[in-house]
Amino acid sequence: MTIKIAPSILSADFARLGEEVRAVDQAGADYIHIDVMDGHFVPNLTFGPPIIKCIRPWSQKVFDVHLMISPAQPSLKAYAEAGADIITVHAEADPHLDRSLQFIHSLGRKAGVSLNPHTPETVVEYVLDKCDLILVMSVNPGFGGQSFLESQLDKTRRLKTMIGDRPIELEVDGGISTDLAGRVIAAGANVLVAGSAVFQSSDYAATIAALRGQGGNLKQ
Repeated sequence: MTIKIAPSILSADFARLGEEVRAVDQAGADYIHIDVMDGHFVPNLTFGPPIIKCIRPWSQKVFDVHLMISPAQPSLKAYAEAGADIITVHAEADPHLDRSLQFIHSLGRKAGVSLNPHTPETVVEYVLDKCDLILVMSVNPGFGGQSFLESQLDKTRRLKTMIGDRPIELEVDGGISTDLAGRVIAAGANVLVAGSAVFQSSDYAATIAALRGQGGNLKQ
């Protein structure tokens, strides 16, 4: 299993966002994780398609766009056109999750589903074959810098079992540090979102390598 690191630009210096995106790209990031918040579905407001379009030229890495917005479906085309490679919607945000995933694919993008901490993994049971990625929120969405919720390790393990041999990436987002990374990987995740851990460090490359390295000794 290849471990991928997705620095969340929610923790970057917004005054120099393009430069920060390029910096984590050059430091070895696999994905650029972009947290979109609407001040409605979650109690915070970040940015929309125009900002994503502006930073798109700063990296050729995968733009992993996590939509914490409700409803998400009316905005999917705008995020695809802005440069998103993966578009992840929350299972709780739209009443027609299957339709949203189909629409994302029709736009030529990969489709993900995100689950809030209180949401059971069974919510994705009937859309698994339309998912390219499942995102487990290990904090309550809306703010960076929160503490990791231990309960989400069991959910990650159960999702890994549900996924089986399907080519679905399992991503975990929230409170992940170099100390926790190994446990998250052992639970079955192969994509780690890290905001504060990367952007508050003095050496982005060393931190990304340390996060990825926590899976190096695990038997796959």
